[in-house]
Amino acid sequence: MNTETVFYFLGVCVVASPALLFAVFGITSLMDKPIGERLIARATQTMVLIGLFASMIILGLMLTLGIRYVPIELGNWVVIPEQHFHFHLKFIFDRLSIPFCILSFILCGTVGAFASRYLHREPGFNRFFVCYSIFLLGMVVSSLAGTIETLFFGWELVGLSSALLVAFFHEKLNPVRNGMRIWTIYRIADAAFLLAALTLHHLTGAGDFVGLMGTGSWPDGHATISEQHALMVGILLLIAAAGKSALVPFSSWLPRAMEGPTPSSAIFYGSLSVHLGAYLLLRVSPILELSLTLRIAVISLGLISAIYGTLVARVQTDIKSALAFASLTQVSIIVVEIGCGLRYIALIHIIGHACLRTLQLLRAPTLLHDYHSLENAIGSHLSQKKSFLIRVIPDRYRHRLYRFALERGYLDALSNQFIVGPFISVFCWCDRMERRWNKLLSGEEPNETPPIITRSESMEEYL
Repeated sequence: MNTETVFYFLGVCVVASPALLFAVFGITSLMDKPIGERLIARATQTMVLIGLFASMIILGLMLTLGIRYVPIELGNWVVIPEQHFHFHLKFIFDRLSIPFCILSFILCGTVGAFASRYLHREPGFNRFFVCYSIFLLGMVVSSLAGTIETLFFGWELVGLSSALLVAFFHEKLNPVRNGMRIWTIYRIADAAFLLAALTLHHLTGAGDFVGLMGTGSWPDGHATISEQHALMVGILLLIAAAGKSALVPFSSWLPRAMEGPTPSSAIFYGSLSVHLGAYLLLRVSPILELSLTLRIAVISLGLISAIYGTLVARVQTDIKSALAFASLTQVSIIVVEIGCGLRYIALIHIIGHACLRTLQLLRAPTLLHDYHSLENAIGSHLSQKKSFLIRVIPDRYRHRLYRFALERGYLDALSNQFIVGPFISVFCWCDRMERRWNKLLSGEEPNETPPIITRSESMEEYL
């Protein structure tokens, strides 16, 4: 057995393990024959370990043989000859994808083991692990994607599982509303991603990262497009990354995402999903090198989001939201590092921060219990030192900053008015027009053409 065959077999194992897990959980759920909690926990542990060991063996072989780039070709899955378009399924193992893939398996395995006990006897136990398997598959596909279409496919799986798990407690109204809010923001970011992918196809003739970044493995590649095209594509990808990582102005959905169970909050908004935008910027970092304007835009957005995150995190009244905004601060700093060209530092920062934040969010429920027990034991609140901002900022400005942070920068109201509201209005109008068209086709008497909703009771239900 030659080296290429070994790499191919191990690469297929890495991708197939979460895919098989999703297939088993999904099919049993569709057949309304959910498997038991213990079997779900063991299946999750087994598939995660298979993928983790396979990816670590690939890493060991690459280090031993001195190989820096291993492609796994699975052929064209969609071909449109008239449009010169093909969906090429390809995975790559390099110095960026392997650490992120191993990180995904380790943290997903940790959260899976925690969730199997945290959600014991929960009515939606099986449903949680179906969404969990979708997320794991999406993260592995996104990490190892060798083409921008494959990356977009994994990106969509992560977004879908995120919205579904925020709305996990669907018997309540707020989780469903917040899940729809997140899905709406993701739709806008994904539209920018899709436009960037189509533009790259038009410019390079394919979505392969090797053809786009030129010769050389990450991070030594050089993009093959012009500076003007790099700026246009880079801005679209920056919008996509901002939506996925909750950077300004898309930060309003971050506290709403805390409606989901604690395990999903840890894996999504503490460790992996929130870093996926930064991972995208790392993957296309050769494009950033072509345009100084684009790098300035990345650095500026990261600095603004970091300042916003550190201000808002200080006034949160619940621990999950405080940790979420603390994650936003660190992710924003990572974006600044990427804009400055510090790619390895950004990658190390992602790995360290993801591990730390996952453990903090998983520890949060018991931490509150221990904190209250300690206060009850001493008979008073624990004393806190004044922060640096309190000591150096005058009261007049500090009160304004406090109000700004308490309102979360007013981004929620601005998002309702300029992003989510118009988006839902247009789709409500499209839904009514579709119903009218169906009535026309069926021979029924159609109603009058409905106007586009701007601010009505039906839209308020979603907001």
